[in-house]
Amino acid sequence: MMSSDGRRDQIRESRKMLKDPSAIDSRRQARILVVDDEPRMLDSLQMLLTRMGYEADTASGGKPACQMLAKRQYDLALLDLRMDDLNGHQVMRFMADRDIATSIVVVSGETTFTSVSTALRRGAEDYIKKPFAPEELSTTIARVLLKRQMEREHIMLHERLQKSSVLHRYIVNSSPDIVFMLDREGCFTFVNNKAEALLGYHRKDLVGKHFRNVLEPDELARLKESTRGFDKGNCTIRNIEIDIRPRGDKHATRHFELTVFPITRGTFSTGGEAQKNAMLADKSTHQALDSQDFIGIYGTARDITERKEAEDFINFQAYHDLLTRLPNRALFKDRLNMAIAQCRRRQNRLAVLFLDLDRFKVVNDTLGHAMGDRLLQSVALRLQKCLREGDTLSRFGGDEFVLLLPEISGREDARQVARKVINVLKEPFMLAEHEAFVGVSVGIAVFPEAGTNMEQLIQNADIAMYHVKGRGKEGYQFFSDSMVVNASNRLEIERDMRKALDNGEFRVYYQPQISSTTGEIIGVEALVRWHHPTRGILYPGQFIPLAEETRLIVDISEWVLRNACIEVKRWLDGGYGNIRLAVNFAMAQIEHPQFVPMLTSMLEELQFPPENLEIELTENMIMTDLDSLVGKLREIAGYGVTIAIDDFGTGYSSLSCLNRLPINTLKVDKTFVQDIQDNDEACIVNAIISMAHGLKLNIVAEGVETSTQLEYLKKLGCQEIQGFYFSEARPADEAVQMIAQRFHKKADATT
Repeated sequence: MMSSDGRRDQIRESRKMLKDPSAIDSRRQARILVVDDEPRMLDSLQMLLTRMGYEADTASGGKPACQMLAKRQYDLALLDLRMDDLNGHQVMRFMADRDIATSIVVVSGETTFTSVSTALRRGAEDYIKKPFAPEELSTTIARVLLKRQMEREHIMLHERLQKSSVLHRYIVNSSPDIVFMLDREGCFTFVNNKAEALLGYHRKDLVGKHFRNVLEPDELARLKESTRGFDKGNCTIRNIEIDIRPRGDKHATRHFELTVFPITRGTFSTGGEAQKNAMLADKSTHQALDSQDFIGIYGTARDITERKEAEDFINFQAYHDLLTRLPNRALFKDRLNMAIAQCRRRQNRLAVLFLDLDRFKVVNDTLGHAMGDRLLQSVALRLQKCLREGDTLSRFGGDEFVLLLPEISGREDARQVARKVINVLKEPFMLAEHEAFVGVSVGIAVFPEAGTNMEQLIQNADIAMYHVKGRGKEGYQFFSDSMVVNASNRLEIERDMRKALDNGEFRVYYQPQISSTTGEIIGVEALVRWHHPTRGILYPGQFIPLAEETRLIVDISEWVLRNACIEVKRWLDGGYGNIRLAVNFAMAQIEHPQFVPMLTSMLEELQFPPENLEIELTENMIMTDLDSLVGKLREIAGYGVTIAIDDFGTGYSSLSCLNRLPINTLKVDKTFVQDIQDNDEACIVNAIISMAHGLKLNIVAEGVETSTQLEYLKKLGCQEIQGFYFSEARPADEAVQMIAQRFHKKADATT
């Protein structure tokens, strides 16, 4: 039994507990059984418990109590020891035999040491002596019920933890990823079952072993680099892709995406998640940690082998021909662009060979498409034997192949490869029991003579190849300007050109003209491009000669002038400086009787300022009919339009001719600029620029491609520069963007 001081402490504690809402909730839900054979005591206790807020039943003796305890579940039994039928000890024995988990508080007048100790040994929580104080009873009941509630919650928590542990093991071992933990030395302390399924390593094979046992040296180094700083407090989660060879398989490799982060002493403590998040967010916390806080590494390894293989296959499909496994058109163009850029930097040459098989259609139609595919595969294998290191062979489609020879010393290198290709394909191909013979026609375009960009080189190599076809197939031919319009495609090009204006296939491109002193874009030259629906982009040299012969040049030139004026007028209105528009005019245009009225009325209609237009005439055009030109050009000059002589130095004009014409600008032909290092050529440039200075004419140097040429021309006093060193001809949207960027830079510099 408790002392009076202990009772008082218990009462004070009970009062504190009763103020707690959880205790009040437990009291309201508790069910109590009062067992006594004195009716007055039963009624008194029931009334008191009801006032306290408990649900109370009564049993008038030991036997009824046993019956009620067997039928109904009670949280607490207030049990008297002295009863006639069954005493309290017998009731407790009954409860113990049947494992009835009801808490017991003895309320009895029997207070001998033996009775009290026996009751407590048999499971009684407390012992209250009759007569009792209500406050003492209330305190004892509250304490016992609270203890019962805590025991119940402890059991539930333990069950939840067991279920959580089972669930955790199930989730970890059923994870599609390998889950692992390493200690601070890098040895495995845990690994789930997925390691065995994916890599063949059982848990016992890894736990206690260093992770170097499953990684190749290169991958080991990458993982170490990725986890560098973990032991210094850097808690940033890391992601890395590594390759792991499965156990017992030296050839297979699986790709994994690892996610790893450090385990610190605070990781598993209360509030560890909040602590970890705080560390991740606060760099100063990282620095505050020392190496003793680092325990190890937790990580997951996701198998991404199928994804990587799919990505590799998709990437291969995007850039390769699946039949021959050669680079396709897209990859070839990419490599050609890079080769051109490299050649410009190093002043080298390259060659593009366009290959078209002869008699392939006969084999394909005779033996079937399956045999045709096998033939193409065999051709690809033979052609690859002709390649040097760094060359690129591509299948463009059908029976067309294209070969890139970067950094050749001259035409002879390309010639040797072409001969080699022709010879290697002369040998017969065995297709099942059939012997097939094919030949090849090869067109060659050399950079920079046959083109200075990707489209030109491919197109001109294609034209050269068709020239070989036209003369009887099998052989090779270098591209030349004379091939552009030949007998085999003349009628076709003429027919397509007549439709091109109506179909909107022509485009105006603009090449900037740069001030040599300020670097500003002060003008653009309008150049026409034909976006042919099947032949791709055609350059002026490929259709202008035929357009001049068929007189279609008048309509094309007028269209170019109108559209160029519309676009440049938009730029002028947009505030991008005082841009000058230079437009090439054909002889047929200027010879037209209505040339001057047509030009002036168009400028008025479009509200294009005449002083911003410069017409370009070739030196040979001037010499053809000087007398008829003088009047027209003076009339145009009087209207405000300026006049330039294009390709100057290639014709036969004299100083007297130049003096008669209202000329503002001389354009030095690119042939004199390209080899400007040569003393003889430099003398010609010197003479032209000196003559222009004497005549007080503006100078524009065409075809400037190197800084050496630029600096030389600037020293001579050449006012304007045009060429690939600054930019090739660009579509209108790209040209205006370049102008806008330079204009804004100038504006920023002045402010």
